[in-house]
Amino acid sequence: MSESNTTAVSMVNRRARDLALQAMREIGVEATSLVNYQSRGRVAVIGDQTALEIAPRLNDKLSPIVVLTRGVEEPGAPVVPVGGRDLRIEGYLGAFKIHLGEAGRANAEILAVDLILDLSHTPLMDRVMNPPGYYHSSIEEDQLSPVLDEMAQMTGNFEKPRYFDYDPAICAHGRSGKHACTRCIDACPADAITSLAETVEVNSYLCQGGGACASVCPSGAMRYLYPSVRDTLQRLRKLLHTYLEQGGCSPVVVFHAASDQPLPNDMPAHYLPVVVEELASTGMDVWLTVLAYGARQVLLADDGGMPSAVKSAMQEQFAIAEEILRAMGYPQTSIRLIAHAELLRDSGEGMPEIPLAGFSGIGSKRQSIFLAIDHLYDQAERPKPMASLPAGAPFGTVYVEEKACTLCLSCVGACPGKALQSGSEGMPQLRFIEANCLQCGLCTRTCPEDAIWITPRLLFEAESRNQTRTLREEEPFLCTACGKPFATRSVIEKMRSRLKDHYMFQSERALKRLTLCDSCRVVDIVQDAEAMGGDLDGRLQQ
Repeated sequence: MSESNTTAVSMVNRRARDLALQAMREIGVEATSLVNYQSRGRVAVIGDQTALEIAPRLNDKLSPIVVLTRGVEEPGAPVVPVGGRDLRIEGYLGAFKIHLGEAGRANAEILAVDLILDLSHTPLMDRVMNPPGYYHSSIEEDQLSPVLDEMAQMTGNFEKPRYFDYDPAICAHGRSGKHACTRCIDACPADAITSLAETVEVNSYLCQGGGACASVCPSGAMRYLYPSVRDTLQRLRKLLHTYLEQGGCSPVVVFHAASDQPLPNDMPAHYLPVVVEELASTGMDVWLTVLAYGARQVLLADDGGMPSAVKSAMQEQFAIAEEILRAMGYPQTSIRLIAHAELLRDSGEGMPEIPLAGFSGIGSKRQSIFLAIDHLYDQAERPKPMASLPAGAPFGTVYVEEKACTLCLSCVGACPGKALQSGSEGMPQLRFIEANCLQCGLCTRTCPEDAIWITPRLLFEAESRNQTRTLREEEPFLCTACGKPFATRSVIEKMRSRLKDHYMFQSERALKRLTLCDSCRVVDIVQDAEAMGGDLDGRLQQ
């Protein structure tokens, strides 16, 4: 292409981009609830003798108290000496607690403050994202002065959006006393998510909208709320459709975090910049849908500030998406995490031009992913029928060892995605819908016979993916007294085998009682003098 033609195309792309960005901004974002903080200006200055000199500088607008780790008390701000006690901090802006003393001991001292200035050489709170209201600084004036100026403004009421929504009903963290998925806990850079029995709990005051929890969640139980994925996809759909309608070509969507450094001004004109709260707030549902909407590439521009735990979690998601694209015959470089400087260079091969998807992102996370995959698969020239995925991928199949499985169906009760189901009309069956499988592993942990295992993969044919398959079935065992079906033969045989040496089943009648349904078993026990522990006729006469 000649230089003049290249310039003309660039001008068209630039105009199309400007119009598309304007159209995207006109689509509103649904409001979310707010998280409120209240600070009355009580600040703990933690440090050695130097803290006694720095604390009075906060007196004009704040009420400092010095937590003295080492040194001698001097007149000035109130002082609480640590005195060799353990020091532990918990909380957030307006609700910090400083524990002095051994955890759990009645004599431990607790200081309640709104803000913390930590002058320790090593931060006492060492999270990737520390809670709002906690400041760590050196005593060097060029670093300390801006921190003191910012802290002086931290009194009053403060608000932030509630970034997440959580549905415990579809969470794969735990079932039946077993724990499985911990992806959100592991990925959260703010340590805002903790295990709570069979679900998780998110501390709204600690959550700072990192978004990795929602990206790695296999079921969509953890969802990014502000903006919601639905709003994000609606805006992206408008962006791409407007750009292409205005004559733009080869669109590349470039996500970048609001807190990062600005993107280079001289990026190619077909690069469409989209600001998000955090890069990790976009996940596979967004990336694949954007490709289905006509983007040639999805680039996540990182200026180096992404926390390592978040980056590791995102890399796992990239690996899954790349395998899906590769199996469909599309370039794996269609989705990439790149540095800002790389935006000025060739970003690799992108998607071919395909018809644009017409669906909107109004479903669940998995529905959005499958809609995007189905569209991309339909346009692929020579796709494979299946993608083999890396361990940890949220799609896959289940296998059952027939000789070991007794159809106790404990795996059915544990399955959070309803991928494993029992038979209809009381038939002893174990059925499976692959599209629902999260590969969380709860079934493998719950099975008392170790008869079940999982394998990550993705079937591209929607009909096969959504088909109900029977993994195991037996004829029902009939009660030997009334003929009512109540179990499977393998369950009864296993119970008889395991209990034959138990002291409560030494008589033939007691052992035969295992072949009775619940109602007949109760009747037989009442009629059995030995089982009732003595002279049945005598007790009945009394």
